Amino acid sequence: MTTKTLTHPIAETIERPRDVERVVAGQATSDGAGVKLTRVLTQPLQQRLDPFLMLDAFGTDNPQDYMGGFPDHPHRGFETITYMIAGRMRHRDSAGHEGLLQNGSVQWMTAGRGVIHSELPEQENGRMEGFQLWLNLPAKDKMRAPWYRDIAAEEIPQFVTEEGVTVRVIAGRGHDTDGAMQREHTEPLYLDLAMPAGSHFSQKLPASHNAFVYVYGGELQIGKTSVPAQRMAILANGADRDGVVLRAASATRALLIAGKPLGEPIAQYGPFVMNTKEEIYQAVQDFQSGRFAA
Repeated sequence: MTTKTLTHPIAETIERPRDVERVVAGQATSDGAGVKLTRVLTQPLQQRLDPFLMLDAFGTDNPQDYMGGFPDHPHRGFETITYMIAGRMRHRDSAGHEGLLQNGSVQWMTAGRGVIHSELPEQENGRMEGFQLWLNLPAKDKMRAPWYRDIAAEEIPQFVTEEGVTVRVIAGRGHDTDGAMQREHTEPLYLDLAMPAGSHFSQKLPASHNAFVYVYGGELQIGKTSVPAQRMAILANGADRDGVVLRAASATRALLIAGKPLGEPIAQYGPFVMNTKEEIYQAVQDFQSGRFAA
């Protein structure tokens, strides 16, 4: 099975594009068993970029940076979206799900009321590169049953614009192409863009949605703002704005992510994201008493 690629779809016309509110540099950190990564969307930005809670980017050719992987750890109250650009990662969880993430594939996991999972490399050398995005759940769904889907690379719809921009539609709808995943309440848009030098790409966005762009190779021009590699551009909101226009200063790879804010309180303690401190205390107690693995 091969990826179905649409060519030359009707271009979207943006009359009032969003500007860049600010450019953010990620924070170098490590997680799991010492895996080195860059935390791009940090906790202080959660309210501003609601419904998104975190974005981690990892990429290295040094096995010592990733060999430890992410051994068993818990989650409650949100969804994790892991997108592999290069390498292989094995997922197992307490709900009985197992899958292998490979080049270009996505793992979409709903932690819901609680799950314990591991993500461990299935390679001893070579490049490991990808992203993990945390997407919040509305209060009414935080205690739903855990859910999981492996999305193979060939299952992700993609199209190529007249200017040669290749767009992979992981979630939401890019131009006239529906993505591999849809979510009712948060309405996430998740596009991976490969843009030739000098090309531009336009995407309609609801004015009410929060949106950002992460450049992971090359350089983008958004309005009057240059956004180099390893930087996130938070797009300004405005009731009169109908989308975004991206221009590639050089051959560029970037993620365009947007979603409908939930507008609910956010209480986070490590891998638990709820609405109140009391719910966090309950999550810790439930994990410590073994209820996550039940």
